[in-house]
Amino acid sequence: QVQLVESGGGLVQAGGSQRLSCAASGRTWSMYRMGWFRQVPGKEREFVGSIIWSGGYTYYGDSVKSRFTLSRDNAKNTVYLQMNSLKPEDTAVYYCAAGDPWNYWGKGTLVTVSS
Repeated sequence: QVQLVESGGGLVQAGGSQRLSCAASGRTWSMYRMGWFRQVPGKEREFVGSIIWSGGYTYYGDSVKSRFTLSRDNAKNTVYLQMNSLKPEDTAVYYCAAGDPWNYWGKGTLVTVSS
């Protein structure tokens, strides 16, 4: 099993920046990849981005390309989501996920972008 704990959510003004962290523990060698999804109540969960643990290759959803950046710290088994130029429509609960398929999920952290 892999346990994921997100942190870094909160309230930020439009145009501002926020960094989310996701720390993994347990059988982290089995993760292969980590990623972020987000969800607004009443809407489907949306893919934000993912990073392949070995090699660091990154992939992003169209709505966040050029604004969000993923990075990882192998020693800490932690992935970071740097969010810049935030918009009110980025408001959502952000979930960290890991595995292939996405077997493991965190509990989520709320990001609220005020206009």
